[in-house]
Amino acid sequence: MSKKEKLVKAITSRDKDFSQWYTDIVTQAELSSYSAVRGCMVVRPYATAMWELIRDNLDRRFKETGHENVIMPMFIPESLLQKEKDHVDGFAPEVAWVTYGGEEKLSERLCVRPTSEVLFCDHYSDVIESWRDLPKLYNQWVSVVRWEKSTRPFLRTREFFWQEGHTAHASAEEAIKETRDILDLYANFFEETLAIPVIKGVKTESEKFAGAETTYTVESMMYDGKALQSGTSHYFGDGFARVFNIQYTDRDNQLQYVHQTSWGVSSRSIGGIIMVHGDDDGLVLPPAVAPIQIAIIPVAQHKEGVLEKAAEIHQLLKQSYRVKLDDSDRMPGWKFSEYEMKGVPLRLEIGPRDIENNSCVLVTRDNREKINVPLNELEARIPVLLTEYRQRLFDKAKAHREAHFYTAHSSEEFFDLLENKAGFVKGCWCGSADCEAEVKERTGATSRCITEDKTSSSDTCYVCGKPASCNVIWGKAY
Repeated sequence: MSKKEKLVKAITSRDKDFSQWYTDIVTQAELSSYSAVRGCMVVRPYATAMWELIRDNLDRRFKETGHENVIMPMFIPESLLQKEKDHVDGFAPEVAWVTYGGEEKLSERLCVRPTSEVLFCDHYSDVIESWRDLPKLYNQWVSVVRWEKSTRPFLRTREFFWQEGHTAHASAEEAIKETRDILDLYANFFEETLAIPVIKGVKTESEKFAGAETTYTVESMMYDGKALQSGTSHYFGDGFARVFNIQYTDRDNQLQYVHQTSWGVSSRSIGGIIMVHGDDDGLVLPPAVAPIQIAIIPVAQHKEGVLEKAAEIHQLLKQSYRVKLDDSDRMPGWKFSEYEMKGVPLRLEIGPRDIENNSCVLVTRDNREKINVPLNELEARIPVLLTEYRQRLFDKAKAHREAHFYTAHSSEEFFDLLENKAGFVKGCWCGSADCEAEVKERTGATSRCITEDKTSSSDTCYVCGKPASCNVIWGKAY
């Protein structure tokens, strides 16, 4: 049995068992390993490189819009956390506590941060005095801990990695604009960089972030039809500011409370990339976050001149791309399978016959199309091929989402779709939390976001039959 056959057979078909397929991908593509700490994962080099590329792309976007990076402590004193009751109640079941320092019992428990709102508020109360100090546009890249009962690599782990932005503004208008601008930034990042189409909307009252007035979200659909909350942006109003006494003197020398936001994208985006783009042979990575964008495979490398030509191409391309020259003694077929498993966008094959013809073969990961390219055209052709490749990934994912997006026109159809179809269902809702809870109890689906399109006077809630106040997208989620 060839190595390719072994590699392919190691992956369960995603149509047969999506959950096992996901686990196989994570394992076989060497993205993570289980750790000695239950519910936590070892992020292996390949996935770490993916996260670094995600981080660098987002970090550049944040800095271009005037945001600065800071680093807050990992620990939060219990008394500080308790100052914002709604926030504490929202996170209480997930909080991990430190009670000892060395062998000495602490006089006050320390929370291992599940998120950092109260730390930023405490800091802002010290450093904000005047309107000249505003806005404060801060972001940090850290790990956080939430004591999840059920875990899965990248999607839900007790420790995970993210960025969390925390900003303070002089007015509600400025803060609301910040939350919406960040939402647009996230949507652009997912669609342009990760080739994942998203739906933007507002969370319902019961699904919004603890302590927020409004939570905005970008939701993406995975191959199995489930939703992944991919990024959120929260408007806090002046609620936190009043609790933590974050005031500033305005231009008229009057004391005012600041208005705040927070927003974040996490390492679960790696899980999203896997579940949106992957196939039965492994990862399929968007070029922007592929640790290896081009794998160069010498064919019949024992023959004179092959390795030298492969090394020459490597030197040429590595100035502009992340390129790996695999000159190991493994068979080409093994190498083909290896880089397909790792989702490398382009494979470049070069052998004696190619050298004679002053050309090479480029193979695209998504459709395995083989393209003969003259070597003197290589630099011009590669960016075009990568752009077309990214667009194909996006178009395929969007077509899949549209094929699994349903609009209900009656209560019967609404519940039938949620119970029997994989995907998103748009339906009318009255705004009642009881109706929302009934949908979850009956179908397992939750509200993903409120849509911008309005209901008409004749529309009724598909749960209780009362007049509808909005349309909501519903779906089962990770």
